[in-house]
Amino acid sequence: MTDVAVIGLDIGGTHCRGALVTATGRVLEWRRFNTDSAAGLTVFLHRLVHLCEELREAAASRNMAVRGIGCGTAGLVESTGRIRTSPNLPMLVGFDLQAYLGQHFRLPVRVVNDADASAWGEACYGSGRSLDSFLTVTLGTGVGGGLVLQRRLWRGSSGGAGEIGHLAVEARGRPCHCGSHGCLEQYASGTGILLNYREISGSQQEGPADSVAIARLARGGDATAIAAFRCAGRYLGQALAGVVNLLSLDGVVFAGGVSDCLDLLRPAMVQELEERAFEVNFRSLQLLAASCGEEAGVLGSAGLLGSSQSGACISAARS
Repeated sequence: MTDVAVIGLDIGGTHCRGALVTATGRVLEWRRFNTDSAAGLTVFLHRLVHLCEELREAAASRNMAVRGIGCGTAGLVESTGRIRTSPNLPMLVGFDLQAYLGQHFRLPVRVVNDADASAWGEACYGSGRSLDSFLTVTLGTGVGGGLVLQRRLWRGSSGGAGEIGHLAVEARGRPCHCGSHGCLEQYASGTGILLNYREISGSQQEGPADSVAIARLARGGDATAIAAFRCAGRYLGQALAGVVNLLSLDGVVFAGGVSDCLDLLRPAMVQELEERAFEVNFRSLQLLAASCGEEAGVLGSAGLLGSSQSGACISAARS
């Protein structure tokens, strides 16, 4: 009998990656291209279709059939698969990518937000496998979030659930590109840590260029760099305490490039959690590093096809 696989897609503002993934989460083939949003929708779709066709041909060469396409994409994605907003992918705004790919390939297709896809990857194949309810926090240029509740990827009525990066931690704080002020993203992301450093040092031009350089300084004992991460950790703990009290989660899974600096964020974050969260919630909370790495998005996207879907959530039994 012919084996089956799924095409998993991870669409970002810089790169689009696709993989041929087995039912057990093994990646057999990779493909990628530069997103180049300035080239417009037609060019982007042509490249995306070509990538999927290459992966389907790769499956056929292995005597495998592709049974569907799962896709995680940057932006707010409605439950129907239409992209409502996407600052990094403006050509996709208002476009029903799920319907387009389904009609073109005559296959089942599911499209979700990229942070949701990563969270589902951790739930199915990574650090979230042992957790019933958890939040994945993606710390990178921004702060993203994906919410799994009782083994269900919770997307909310509009597809915009889990956006912890846009919880307000300072009522009249730094302006955010979302239109609000004082969002967690402005303090705990890579960009936010750089802003912390410049604010503490009193210099807006001189000094390290990014959070990686600041982490290097912090590990070398630089007081300003340590304070920049302490500030980020404090706000992160503040936001997480509210979420944990609201949802009584089993754990938080940290992903993204800045999560490599979790050792610098953790002391202030844990202190805030301990002071603000209910004791019963804090004592049972696991703080974990993501384990799927850069594969989380495509693994989660592929995993969507093996899950049931109902309204605001996607569900699966524990693996």
